[in-house]
Amino acid sequence: MKKNKNIKKFLDKNFKHYNSKILVDAAKEWAKQIKNGNKMLLTIAGAMSTAEIGISLAKIIKNNKIHAICCTAANLEEDIFNLVAHNSYITIPNWRSLTPQEELNLANKGLNRITDTCIPEDAMRKIESKIINLWQKAEKNKKRYFPHEYIYQMLLTKNLEKEYQINKNHSWVLAAAQKNLPIFVPGWEDSTLGNIFVANKIKGKIKQFETVKSGLEQMETLVSWYQKNTKNNAIGFFQIGGGIAGDFPICVVPLINQDLNQKAKMWSYFCQISDSTTSYGSYSGATPNEKITWGKMSINSPKFIIESDATIVAPLIFSYILAS
Repeated sequence: MKKNKNIKKFLDKNFKHYNSKILVDAAKEWAKQIKNGNKMLLTIAGAMSTAEIGISLAKIIKNNKIHAICCTAANLEEDIFNLVAHNSYITIPNWRSLTPQEELNLANKGLNRITDTCIPEDAMRKIESKIINLWQKAEKNKKRYFPHEYIYQMLLTKNLEKEYQINKNHSWVLAAAQKNLPIFVPGWEDSTLGNIFVANKIKGKIKQFETVKSGLEQMETLVSWYQKNTKNNAIGFFQIGGGIAGDFPICVVPLINQDLNQKAKMWSYFCQISDSTTSYGSYSGATPNEKITWGKMSINSPKFIIESDATIVAPLIFSYILAS
């Protein structure tokens, strides 16, 4: 905690203007939200798990500063890939100048590149057999689960523990599993594990798609979670990147108000870290005020846009929150 306090002190002293000031203001307001009894939903897009956001995010989860997560399927699985195969990852120092032939050479070696990091194919295969067994077991027992619940089952049995190649405290999904944190994963089929599921369905090793609960069922569960957790207080919205991870959960408020015709509180706070150019035609770069017209935010909700690299900004904000 001392390190976090030093980071907070540094930010308070030096981050006075422009994006740096917005970073501090957003962190202060997040801390205020939690102090007032409100909760926070975090959305994660991009390749943040491969960027090892778990090093700082796991602490936030363990300290009850995050109460639900909506992420892309890639972020859910890539945190676990990193957990069991980190030693085989390859860092590419000159990734901006790779030729097509050099990219093909990586592919031929079974190395899947994400910016400066290559995920080895064996990382995915380490998880594949174990997750298939869980899908088959659920199907046999006529059980159905959300994507993250299968991951939780795999982690909490501790069958993988002997294969961990990083400090287990640096896995945000493991921290979430230990807290039984709700994780919403829209578009799960757009992932390595989703592809593996479909392949095994085609092979006949899995008989039905219904073994994994759908995105529509996730939305229904999100509605229930939102209503339950806003009875006495409110929920803030902290968004890393753009895309479906952010678009999916923020719609829950107008869904309840306009489609269910039931009263729902607006999101009490909004912050997005994005390097997308701000424009009114861009989901990822739209200004927060645009969300007012969609019934997602009120005019009184504190709103922040930090136009920067989330791999730099998010750990700083998380450290600030832990020290607040």
